[in-house]
Amino acid sequence: MKIVIAGAGEVGSHLARLLSNEEQDITLIDTNAERLARLDASLNLMTYVGEPTTFSALREAGVGQCDLFIAVTPYESNNIVACSIAKNLGAHNTVARIDSYEFMNPENAAHVRRMGVDRVIYPEYLAAQELVTALEHPWARNWFELHDGRIILAGVKLREGAPLVGIRLRDFATANRNFHVSAIKRNHETIIPRGNDTMLCGDILYITTTRDHIDELIEITGKTQYRIRRVLIMGGSKIAIRLVNLAGDRFRFKIIEENLDRCRMLPQKCPDCEIIHGDARDPELLADLGISDMDAFLALTDNSESNILTCLTAKEFAVKKTAAEVESIQFISQAESLNIGKVVNKKLLASSTIFQLLLDADSSSSKFMALADAEIAEIEAREGSKITRAAVRDLNLPRELTLAGLIRDDKGMLITGTTHIQPGDHVLLLCLSGALHKMERLFS
Repeated sequence: MKIVIAGAGEVGSHLARLLSNEEQDITLIDTNAERLARLDASLNLMTYVGEPTTFSALREAGVGQCDLFIAVTPYESNNIVACSIAKNLGAHNTVARIDSYEFMNPENAAHVRRMGVDRVIYPEYLAAQELVTALEHPWARNWFELHDGRIILAGVKLREGAPLVGIRLRDFATANRNFHVSAIKRNHETIIPRGNDTMLCGDILYITTTRDHIDELIEITGKTQYRIRRVLIMGGSKIAIRLVNLAGDRFRFKIIEENLDRCRMLPQKCPDCEIIHGDARDPELLADLGISDMDAFLALTDNSESNILTCLTAKEFAVKKTAAEVESIQFISQAESLNIGKVVNKKLLASSTIFQLLLDADSSSSKFMALADAEIAEIEAREGSKITRAAVRDLNLPRELTLAGLIRDDKGMLITGTTHIQPGDHVLLLCLSGALHKMERLFS
């Protein structure tokens, strides 16, 4: 697939890096020649120095022949203009990164399409959705479900004393046929496990199951189910504003914001939320605000280090659920290994949207989640595809991926070696980063 990316900032560079690993034909456009030269030297892609809102630059970059045009410059208006030009030049699909909910409003959808934008990415909104899910399932690190929960993949960290610690996967699979350990995050690395692997304390297990067995999953991983109601947020960021508005009355929010001008603006954006002016990095202030009585603490400032450290402080106050926005990809593994709970990264969330388009998935029913070094995807098996030709154990699948579950006739089921995938099945799979093109070949 030929893909043109406009904007070599953090999001654009990250997308270019991921997509070049997937053996896609990538061209990256930006006005910063030095930044492009660094990427050109380290990645398998083409670069073009130019202004992505001009006809000449987009023509030179071959936008007219591209399958997918992605505009992720720092400026929303430039992204909309770039997509409009690209669409008129012949780009098949266009995606624009936006900074306001207005472009996502259903009543504006037709206008946005007429401007030449097929899909919008609002990273802050995606992060807010991720946090709502985390608050609804506080015992899990990650939560991915298909077709109203008929198949669920949960990421759960094993603590000392959890029933699964020390058990071999082969023995677990024999005794518990309602679960499939699809991947293990261990020592900053995600692995696709085999039968002889043993589950260890500190592992983050990605376990697939069906809705009927969630209570049992909570029990065997040593977790407890509890409801979150009171939430304290550090930082009145765009993510915080979208979260408060998206969650409605499901939670009671307090926001601590250090910037006084932003504090004065927040009551207009979050009318039902208590706003406090102060520095949430101050433990005495947290104690005065009653953090020990909070069910959850979310650190959503633009500073990853502050977010991580303040979550650790919240844990010292015995807050059960904490989550941190961590914008530096290199910090994600370290953050996950610490006792800070959920980690949210806008670049990975934006990547999920792009990968979904690459798989030609139906956005109304299919999903994709990008982890730091792995991907979770739902893909429909097509007539005549390799994945439908034999039982799973006879397909000689790449070691970088595992098939976890499927939806057939609106019913969820786990996949075993004897499962024969049928055309029309919606399959849940997990693969290591860089193996997306192998998935495509299996299912297309």
